Amino acid sequence: MLIIASGFILRVYAGAFAINVHMNVWFLLCVVSLALFLAVGKRRAELAFLQEKAPQHRKTLSVYSNDLLDVYLSMFANSTWLVYALFTFFTPSPIVGTAPLLAEFPLTVAGISKWLMATIPFVIYGIMRYMSIVYQGERAESPEKVILSDKPLLITVILWSLTVIFILYGIKT
Repeated sequence: MLIIASGFILRVYAGAFAINVHMNVWFLLCVVSLALFLAVGKRRAELAFLQEKAPQHRKTLSVYSNDLLDVYLSMFANSTWLVYALFTFFTPSPIVGTAPLLAEFPLTVAGISKWLMATIPFVIYGIMRYMSIVYQGERAESPEKVILSDKPLLITVILWSLTVIFILYGIKT
């Protein structure tokens, strides 16, 4: 699972290197938590789908029990949304534009905009939805296929993305 997660993390590092950006520690922790959550979800889905045939399909599946993967899944699901929440709180928002609504109802702490905190419910719902798919089995073996094929999860990702874009760039007046 650590090898699977490291693949996700390396992609993020490669992207940051390619665009010459310093990665925020909270963002890195979000990526690590999410990568581990997705990796454990893949393994748990394989066990749920294959059941007793799992060790013949993939030897490493004989090392994991359902109970152990359930604990890991719960642990990384919680760490993912919690670290994301901390990321939204402790990272100053690089607001480029000012949306009229945000200017009228500022959500600030010490003068720093904290509007990204409004995206936390999308992340929590997305994690909950993905976990329910993991326990269904077969569908969760490929996280990218799940996101693109599950309508509620896809809508959540789109709404989260639009909300983040609106918060960061706003509607220039």
